Amino acid sequence: MSYLPFHPNPKKPGYKVPDNACDAHCHVFGPAAVFPFASESKYTPVDAPKEKLFGLHQHLGFKRSVIVQASCHGTDNRAMIDALGASDGLYRGVAVVGQDLTTQDVQAMDRAGVRGIRFNFVKRLVDTQPRDYYLRAAKLIAPFGWHIVVYFESQELVEIEDLLLQLPTPVVIDHMGRPNVTKGLADPDYQRIKKVVSRRHDCWIKVGCLERLTTLGPPYEDAVPFGRDLVASFPDQVLWGTDWPHPNMESHIPDDGQLVDLIPSIAPTKESQHKLLVDNPTRLYWS
Repeated sequence: MSYLPFHPNPKKPGYKVPDNACDAHCHVFGPAAVFPFASESKYTPVDAPKEKLFGLHQHLGFKRSVIVQASCHGTDNRAMIDALGASDGLYRGVAVVGQDLTTQDVQAMDRAGVRGIRFNFVKRLVDTQPRDYYLRAAKLIAPFGWHIVVYFESQELVEIEDLLLQLPTPVVIDHMGRPNVTKGLADPDYQRIKKVVSRRHDCWIKVGCLERLTTLGPPYEDAVPFGRDLVASFPDQVLWGTDWPHPNMESHIPDDGQLVDLIPSIAPTKESQHKLLVDNPTRLYWS
């Protein structure tokens, strides 16, 4: 299936996010004429530059954001860092780095607003690295107070669980750990994800991405219980993000306004919404 571009005209959400709300997971792609995509990328997206992202956040009501480097740009973080520089300190970044990472590189990215690096273990998207790569990178960034964002699918956690528990930095799990929603909350792979979060009090988990987990489509009623369960179980360790511009979506183009309107379904109280959208990302990215 060909690559699906992001929604051209998302709805204005009925749900009003709290002041200083943070979209803690989104991306910028290109423009390719300025920031080319990596030759090793397993997909080629459409341009999704910072101006489009800034406009979307204004439309949705988000003042702050975290831009996560995606695999299509490889270890070339320039598009992400360029967006951070245009944000007046309101955006933070998560980089992807190579084996040649140096302390000087981390220092420069830290000044630019980067606060973490991402390890992608999803085999259909990237080639995984030797274990020493992950441990070396973690050791380099630890003195800066950075964290590591990990992207995996739930069935892959058994292979990397011991590594995640050993990392000398806080850990952030992307996209709820990609549980198989057809197996329900009792699924052992999902329970393994919760066990990791409970064992590490410096472990965070993102509870967006309903559109990526569903088998039913909008309004994602099969995926909502997983987000609600994680918010209830770990109210001080959850984050939420749009995942704009939704790379590699094959089933449909999600409406970002509709995604925002689903926040109260996973965080039912004002207190849980404030923690999810304001307090938790502030502690992780701005303190």
